[in-house]
Amino acid sequence: MRVAFTAVATLALMGCNFADSGSQEQRPQPSESAQTAPAPDQNLADSMASNDPQPLANDGNAMFPAPGTPAGDAVASNGGERGLQMASTTSMSGATPQAQQTPTANGSGTMSLSAEKIANEFPMMQAQVVLDRLGFTPGVVDGKMGMSTKNAISGYQEANDLQVTGQLDETTRRKLAPYRNIAATRTVTLPADIADMSFTKVPDSPEAQSKMKRLGYNDLIEKLGERFHTTPDTLASLNGGKRNFSANQKLVVPNVGGDSIAPGSIDDRGWQQTLQSLGVGSEQPKVDKVVVDKSDGTLKAFDGNGKLVAQFTATMGSSHDPLPLGDWKVLGVAHNPPFSYNPELFWDANDSNPKLQLPPGPNGPVGVVWIDLSKEHYGIHGTPEPQTIGRAQSHGCIRLTNWDAARLAQMVHSGTEAHFQA
Repeated sequence: MRVAFTAVATLALMGCNFADSGSQEQRPQPSESAQTAPAPDQNLADSMASNDPQPLANDGNAMFPAPGTPAGDAVASNGGERGLQMASTTSMSGATPQAQQTPTANGSGTMSLSAEKIANEFPMMQAQVVLDRLGFTPGVVDGKMGMSTKNAISGYQEANDLQVTGQLDETTRRKLAPYRNIAATRTVTLPADIADMSFTKVPDSPEAQSKMKRLGYNDLIEKLGERFHTTPDTLASLNGGKRNFSANQKLVVPNVGGDSIAPGSIDDRGWQQTLQSLGVGSEQPKVDKVVVDKSDGTLKAFDGNGKLVAQFTATMGSSHDPLPLGDWKVLGVAHNPPFSYNPELFWDANDSNPKLQLPPGPNGPVGVVWIDLSKEHYGIHGTPEPQTIGRAQSHGCIRLTNWDAARLAQMVHSGTEAHFQA
C-alpha cells in the first residue's frame, strides 16, 4: 500500500510577514495609527470580526426559525460590524421580522441581495452559521442542505442527547432556540490591508510551486471565502454577482463568529495571523480523543470526560490509499508547514520526478496545519480545496477545511488518542 502525504513537522514561515495568506500577497505600509500597539484588553481578531451576541434565555417554548422562512435568514445579526448595526436582526420570538432591505448599491457601487432574496436562496445559512459557531461545522457555509450540513446537525444532536436525525426537526430547533438572535449574514467593511494586497496564482505543478516563496491565495475573493468559511461563488451571490472588491467597500458575508483572539493566547505571531485570516478564535475546547469514522465521513472530537465537543466532515483515504484503521496518537502540530513532496509515495505520480520542498501556505497540499500522527507518514491537515471536503479522495490522510483544521489544531495535544474506524 502506498503511504500518504509526508510533511515537514517544523514551523517554517520563511521570512514572510503575513503568514496567514501566503504567496506574494504584500501588505501596504500601514499608517502611523495602524502601527499603534493594541490595548491589552483588545480583541486581536481582524477588523471584520463578529460581535457575538449572548445566547437568549430559553423558556422552553421558543423555537429556532425553520429553514426557508424569512425569520430564519435575516440579513444581519446583532454582531454586524464592530459597534455598528448594519441591518435588521432576527426576531427574538422567531416570528418574521420586518427586515430592512440591504441597499441595492453600496457606496462602492457593488450590488447586494435583499433580505428576501437571501431568505429564498439561502434557507439553511442561519442554521449553518450557528452550528459553525458551536463547533459542529458544515464545511463551507453556502446555504445548502448537503451531506456536510446533515453531518453538522447530527453531531449537534448527538452532543446534546437528541435523537440523531440529521434534520432540523422540532426538538433540535427548540434546543437551538437560544441562538435564534444570530442571523444568516452580516455586513463588513473591507479593510485596506486586505483589499490592497497583490496576489499570484498558484501553478498546478509541484516543480513550479517549489519555486514560489509561499503557496498563497490566488485572488482576494478566495481569501475572503476562507475568512468567512464559504466559497467565492457564495460571496459573489451575496453581493450581486460581483467578484472584485476594493478597500472600504461593504460586503455581505456569512455571519460566522467565535473569531475572538485573546491577547497573549497565541505565542506564534505567524499562527495568530493565520487564525485572523481564517476567522478562527483562540478559545477552543481541549480534547483527549478524536474518532475518524469512514462510514459517515466525520471526525469527532471528545473532551476528557468523553463528551462530544466538536465534529467536522472530513476527506479520508481512497481505494489506493485506504484509511489506516486502528488506534494512533497525535505526536505534535506544525503550523504553516512546508511540504516534502516525494513522488515515490504517490500512486498517481511519476516516480522519476524529483523530490521537492514546497513552501508553506493555505494553497499548499496540507494547507495551514499538519497534525502529525503515530502512524508514519499520516496526519490530519488542511486543504487548498475546501469545497471538496467529504466529496473527494485523499492519499490516505484526513483532510479538513483550513479553518476546521486550525480549530482542531488548537484542541488536540501531544498524546491525544486517534481512533480510525470503518
